[in-house]
Amino acid sequence: MGVKADPERDEIAVDGVPLPREPRKVYLMLNKPRGYVTTLSDEKGRKTAAELVADCGERVWPVGRLDRNSEGLLIFTNDGELTQMLLHPASETEKEYLVRVDGWHPGALDVLRGEITLDGQALSPARVEVRRREGETVLLDVVIHEGKNRQIRRMCELAGLRVLRLRRIREGKLRLGDLKSGKWRVLTRDEII
Repeated sequence: MGVKADPERDEIAVDGVPLPREPRKVYLMLNKPRGYVTTLSDEKGRKTAAELVADCGERVWPVGRLDRNSEGLLIFTNDGELTQMLLHPASETEKEYLVRVDGWHPGALDVLRGEITLDGQALSPARVEVRRREGETVLLDVVIHEGKNRQIRRMCELAGLRVLRLRRIREGKLRLGDLKSGKWRVLTRDEII
């Protein structure tokens, strides 16, 4: 049979001891600056992206990663279901990056768009466009959906390119927009993926 209770309005207790309320769901977007690691704490004492959102009012964690030298859009939440959905390979959530590279040559685009294998696994082809070119320095727009460890940096290395700057500007339908580096904001209801 059972009894239904509304945890928002009803106090639920077992043997007179109130059950703790579930924390409210929080969804944040951080513009992670370079120099921060994407972890909740770091045994080496480095600055963490979690420190930048510590004042949000709830314990949250990063969804995915950006390496220490990368910057841009990083989602934080305390919603385990959303985290699993976004990180599961079947979701194929697109991630878009602006990547400034040096050492540009005519065959680089073919390598970046072609079949690439990392750690023994074939990657889905990336969408890569040249946004701007200044000699051997090029600004690329790269869209992937897998997110292997340092994937774009390793792809560029295979193409003979050196990454100067890597910034995530979109994840799914979320766009970084003009959010300042090191700042965060709460996602709107429409933005929650």
